[in-house]
Amino acid sequence: MITAIVLIKTAQGRTQEVAQALIEMPGVTEAYSVAGMYDLVAMARVRHHDDLANLVTESIQRIKGIEETNTLIAFRAYSRRDLEAMWDIGNEEAMPQP
Repeated sequence: MITAIVLIKTAQGRTQEVAQALIEMPGVTEAYSVAGMYDLVAMARVRHHDDLANLVTESIQRIKGIEETNTLIAFRAYSRRDLEAMWDIGNEEAMPQP
């Protein structure tokens, strides 16, 4: 599974409309309105790189109201649970035993 984060700038007043169009697309799992340089962040999850290329260039970038996109491809996923487990590895001696 390929995960990508698509950063999106929208035309003024079009953010909600663009977000709705995004979440109706196969391959887009979530869309968040955000503060900062971008207006929306869309999470895309697809099986192949070609699927991602088509999703971004053929679908997402064709939504009316999108002015700019920047796509980040994730190499690895980390969650709080994964990070906590990683920090515990090798620290058994430092941890007080009951």
